[in-house]
Amino acid sequence: MLGAFCIRRNKAMQPIVITGGPGAGKTTLLNALGELGYATFAEGSRTLIEQQSQLDNGVLPWTNLPEFANLCLELMGKQKQDALSHEVVFVDRAIPDIVAYLKVGGCPVEQTFLTESAGYQSKVLTCRPEASIYVQDDVRPHSFEEALQIHQTLVDTYAELGYEVIDVPWGSVEKRVAFVRQVMGLVVGVDGEKGE
Repeated sequence: MLGAFCIRRNKAMQPIVITGGPGAGKTTLLNALGELGYATFAEGSRTLIEQQSQLDNGVLPWTNLPEFANLCLELMGKQKQDALSHEVVFVDRAIPDIVAYLKVGGCPVEQTFLTESAGYQSKVLTCRPEASIYVQDDVRPHSFEEALQIHQTLVDTYAELGYEVIDVPWGSVEKRVAFVRQVMGLVVGVDGEKGE
């Protein structure tokens, strides 16, 4: 059935954000989209946590959230610029996520974070944490209840920043990928009509 459809090839679009609380299957979804040939950028904050935790004086969000937020801003800003060289690109979290995490941590949000939150596709895809796959670890220290609170703050923050927040329903990876492609208008039928 997918053979009857093709990826819409027009001009490059702004990076498409996939966000949501921890343990929502974002990385699995992103990887599946990558396997279909879409450009993807992995979650920068998780990479930073892994790198910083190896350093003697590493900057971690639970010890110095404002400084960690600055590191994320630098990395995600570079990702956003690099993403513009791709026709269609998905990013696992984006700069508005930093704003939300600063709010969760009770830290002030500098104007720079708000200004840099622009420049992504207007439709933002959110994945709600799922209890059946949620695992706490050194990089994900939050309880499931905290993950749900973080998720709601992310949804609220993106909406406050003017993005259209679209919930990706829980289901098989294949169903989630099909939903994402449909809602983002990435599939058109042979006759030019949008496919399912």
